[in-house]
Amino acid sequence: MSGKRQTSPARQYRVPGGPHSLPVHGAWKSHLPAKESILPDGTQKVEFVRNRILAGLPRKEYARIASDLAPTTLKAGQILYEPGGTMQSAYFPETAVVSILSQAEEGTSIEVSLVGSEGVVGVPIVLKSHALPYRVVVQGAGTAWRMKADVLRREFDRCGALHKLLLHYVHALIVQLAQSSACNQFHTTRQRLCRWLLASEDLSGSNELRSTQEFLSQMLGVNRGSANQAAGSLQRAGLIRYRRGRITILNRAGLETATCECYRIIRSEFDRFFRR
Repeated sequence: MSGKRQTSPARQYRVPGGPHSLPVHGAWKSHLPAKESILPDGTQKVEFVRNRILAGLPRKEYARIASDLAPTTLKAGQILYEPGGTMQSAYFPETAVVSILSQAEEGTSIEVSLVGSEGVVGVPIVLKSHALPYRVVVQGAGTAWRMKADVLRREFDRCGALHKLLLHYVHALIVQLAQSSACNQFHTTRQRLCRWLLASEDLSGSNELRSTQEFLSQMLGVNRGSANQAAGSLQRAGLIRYRRGRITILNRAGLETATCECYRIIRSEFDRFFRR
């Protein structure tokens, strides 16, 4: 793999409906003192950071890397990396949601991972591979913290709290990838759509999502007709409202009942390591 190119942040991917409906939560708090919580062992942890990896850091360790975290706003459709592109920076999403897409030679694609406030875009950096054979595209507009690759590697190599949290995330990510592979093989498009909707709501914090038939088909790896049939079935059941490229989740409990066990397995694994 040649692997030396990085795309311009201005380039856009075909995410439906323009900007995502997820609101950007006001001004960044980068200049405010971190709130603290005292754990039983006396460790102080930061409170205002929404990213669950960064929020899990002891206050002392967060203070050391705070100046290396740059607040950034990610736009819907923005391509962060193309397949084989060298990762120069890692992104810790706060309100943004990022899709990792695998593309076949004929142009079809399927989502292999979804990254939000529970994770980081940049696992290859800490694993010293520096590149990913997938397209990394912003699904939902929002905010994130950006850290240069060399800084993340340096902090990871300290083998401190960030090292431990990132290893926990890699474990949870492996579970997500393995379970998603099983889900794609054994479960219906309708069940998989329910799982995707629930995960998207978890990561974005919003029950409204922008998504056309084309976008849904790309995420699920099916044709438009199958994606539309699954969405129509959920709408007739009163679980969602789907019109003009916008999906509104009306009955989350109903979606949880209609989805497969994969959603619960993946979510419980993340919740096991990262507090909400």
